[in-house]
Amino acid sequence: MSIYADDVVSFTSVLKIAYNFLTGREYLKRKKVRERKNLISVALGFPDLVFAADSIPVLPIRMESFKVNKTLLALNSATSVLGWDLTSKLLDIARRFDVLKIVDHILEDVISSTNRKYNEMYDLAEENDVPPDLCFGIKALYGMHISKGKDIDANLNFAVRCSEWNKFSESLKTIVPNQVWIDLPPKDIANNKKSLEIMVDNIKNAITEIENITGNVVTDNSLKKQFRIGNQVKRFYKAILYEISASNFYPCNPATFAEILALLTITFQDYNSNAQRYLENMSQLVKEMRERIRTGIGMDVSDMPRILLTPIYGGWEPYIHEIIYELGGRVLYADWDILGFLEEIPVSNNSNPIEDYARFLLGASRKGIGCDNENLTKSYFKAAKKMNIDGFIFNQVFGCHSLSNIYSTLQERIRNELDIPAIVINFKKIGEDVEQIRTQLSSFMEMFK
Repeated sequence: MSIYADDVVSFTSVLKIAYNFLTGREYLKRKKVRERKNLISVALGFPDLVFAADSIPVLPIRMESFKVNKTLLALNSATSVLGWDLTSKLLDIARRFDVLKIVDHILEDVISSTNRKYNEMYDLAEENDVPPDLCFGIKALYGMHISKGKDIDANLNFAVRCSEWNKFSESLKTIVPNQVWIDLPPKDIANNKKSLEIMVDNIKNAITEIENITGNVVTDNSLKKQFRIGNQVKRFYKAILYEISASNFYPCNPATFAEILALLTITFQDYNSNAQRYLENMSQLVKEMRERIRTGIGMDVSDMPRILLTPIYGGWEPYIHEIIYELGGRVLYADWDILGFLEEIPVSNNSNPIEDYARFLLGASRKGIGCDNENLTKSYFKAAKKMNIDGFIFNQVFGCHSLSNIYSTLQERIRNELDIPAIVINFKKIGEDVEQIRTQLSSFMEMFK
């Protein structure tokens, strides 16, 4: 049985989040065809404006058909009669008595189906002559839009300071004609007031375009409603990162915990296309984790070093957290907080939501997506201290020309200023060079003995 099976079957919230992600195709088809909702593709965790326009944000890979669907649909049939909580309990009982071999199948698909699909999207991009020197993340996004672009009503782009990302976004016009751009102010503008004014104007223009595409009006109230939901999601996310991951007792084994963090990294980008439902699942996840810790269900990890693997949003080898677990460590993923995406957006009766959103985007652009090396370094240092990190693994993605070139320098700074071991590993595609990576990580983990 999978090392995840013993843990995840009793996490109702994880089953829900995984189910909602992997069966997105049916949900999105219903929203588009029956309810006449517009589907707007997003990436990097910016779904707020789409939700505020009463439309559906979607990371396009969720429009694909996953092999796991039949199994999870059968599980959903059970939940419609028994409810999620009771179904989870029955799965737990079945697992203990080895009655249902299907339990392992569900969890294996939760863990591996997404990775296989990402590789398929990468391959699809290469088959369509996408430039070979692009990173895994951009190639996968190309593949997603090549595969499902005809079903998308628009694409919401945030022009980050990665030239290849912006070229990719520009090229999507041939696949998805409706392109909505939110440009970041030029990096050389030192005047914060001027930057804010430009950012506000760019957001207003984008809102107008979204309104024209969807036929829906974005109001201050609809923005504030979404920001409130988003702020609560971020609080729960940060509770997992800073309260639970920094503790010496986990509500599950560390490999399972890393897999949950990986699932959150992916699903946070579009909130599984339903913000309220995602909030409820996140709330339940934190509640379940705290309850398991309170009652002593889980694993003592006090002697296992905390290893932060970053970044993973552009593609990474998921098998690493199993390797590190086998070598006596625990892997953590915290990209969205390092990049500033978990910062809350102020909401009050007298606040201007567009200005507040502009400040949020400017803050995120300075921390990470703006490719400002010094500010990104500060974000890494801050995360290391808040999470009590014992070591860093920097994921140097092939084809990344904006961030990967700083990791060697950053590695030295972390060693010298924080006295924390760090290693740089190379990544091109999921499943490649796993044994070579294992050899590197084995040597790295020897430093903690």
